[in-house]
Amino acid sequence: MNVLLTDGNFKHTLAAVRSLGKRGIEVTVLSHLSVSISFFSKYCHRRVIAPDPEKDPLFAAFLLDYVKKNHVDVVLPVSFAAVMQVSRIRHELEKYTKIPLADETALDIAGSKDRTIQYAEKIGIRVPKTWYPRTEAEAGAIAHEVSYPAVIKGSEESGFVRYANAPYELSEKYRFIARYSPVIQEYITGEGYGFFALYNHGTARAIFMHKRIREYPVTGGPSAVAVSVNDPALRDAGLRILDSLHWHGVAMVEFKKDEKTGAFVLMEINPKFWGSLGLSIAAGVDFPYLASRMAMDGDIEPVFHYESGVKYRWLFPADLFNVITNPRSFPDFIRDFGDRFMQYDIDMHDPVPAFIQMGMTVAEFMLRVKQKRFWRPHGRPHC
Repeated sequence: MNVLLTDGNFKHTLAAVRSLGKRGIEVTVLSHLSVSISFFSKYCHRRVIAPDPEKDPLFAAFLLDYVKKNHVDVVLPVSFAAVMQVSRIRHELEKYTKIPLADETALDIAGSKDRTIQYAEKIGIRVPKTWYPRTEAEAGAIAHEVSYPAVIKGSEESGFVRYANAPYELSEKYRFIARYSPVIQEYITGEGYGFFALYNHGTARAIFMHKRIREYPVTGGPSAVAVSVNDPALRDAGLRILDSLHWHGVAMVEFKKDEKTGAFVLMEINPKFWGSLGLSIAAGVDFPYLASRMAMDGDIEPVFHYESGVKYRWLFPADLFNVITNPRSFPDFIRDFGDRFMQYDIDMHDPVPAFIQMGMTVAEFMLRVKQKRFWRPHGRPHC
């Protein structure tokens, strides 16, 4: 089998490359960066420089041309931008390859925070109280109705996030990201959880759940350390929304567990592979392989059981940036080095990507500091 992955610069693309390569599958990786970490994995068979799907609309045409000229059994788009570009030409692509991807209607709902929240409310999933201003004037008019701290989120998956602690901050921060059609939400205090699944035309074929232990940015962002969990209430909420969307392919449903009520509150749906993919693979749910196998064979045996309590750490850059920006996590940061059960995204049998990650960590640190988005890029909610 030959599988093509997009976005070779992402850590979860690297996890997928290793997963597939270790099973003897030929892996082709696309990226717009020649120094992408996945390119340096020994499990990457072909490295292809391609347009950036987030910034270049020609990515879709490039991909179509590539699969016409080269044998590719399965395409697994990784980033949200790649998913949406692939979706637009899926009928052409499917003449040459297989793509386990949700239909356009489901993607439109999952890829837009306002549509996601409105849809979830209709089917009885708990969501944060949400306002949908369309202009700065409308945002200003509701500023005194909103409870603080409040969250301003761009409606698209790649949109910005900002926190406001007072009405004047709400108007100011809404204005800053107004071009992303933001929604305004109450801030839910609690721990972050994820429900992950692979679906075959409306039927769940594999599931996984995790809890975030540390993240970066510390006010809300990708996992730096996470642990596999199995919570029936989380599972039921995740299944309910993906079942109702008649999902196909992979998805992550992100929740917070409200510390006041103990209820799981929906944050968003990510219609793609997720940053913490390495943890699910380590715990026994190999989503890239399962998705590829399902695409080739039409179905797979269900995978609903996995090892709970598996801890996984993304040291460079996420956990390092977490401890720099949140010194209170320093004791845990050091203690975790002595945890012999802790697993890492550093593979001693595939070491070169780790050295690339270290170099990129330095470069990213300098860039974030220069752009003033290292310490608290979203602001700080005052709870």
